[in-house]
Amino acid sequence: MSIDVVLAAARSRLRRLHPAQAAEAVAGGARLVDTRPEFQRQADGEIPGAVIIERNHLEWRLDPTSDAKIPEAVDHDVAWIVVCDEGYSSSLAAASLQALGLHNATDVIGGFQAWKLAGLPVTPARSADRPEDAP
Repeated sequence: MSIDVVLAAARSRLRRLHPAQAAEAVAGGARLVDTRPEFQRQADGEIPGAVIIERNHLEWRLDPTSDAKIPEAVDHDVAWIVVCDEGYSSSLAAASLQALGLHNATDVIGGFQAWKLAGLPVTPARSADRPEDAP
């Protein structure tokens, strides 16, 4: 089995969204999760309102039964939309979330790069070095 086969299987279980569809879903209450590492967010910017959870923490932060969950992970019905840089790892991540019972999980076709190309909102990344950007 190759990664291409694994990716195709993961995507076959998702109702993937184009960037504009993802933006509409977020406006309707879905939660966008940006899994890109900090260096990519620093280089390209962030999507306003997206929850930042790097990929290696994702399942623990979104599983409503986890001791490490974020406040937004209230139940298995939350609509999570995962975005990575180009839409590959986000498909695998969304399929993993579905395996946890988060049946509304999906991802953005083309990832952050497609979001930006579609002219959707992007802001400079927050920097811990600037006090006004500190959480």
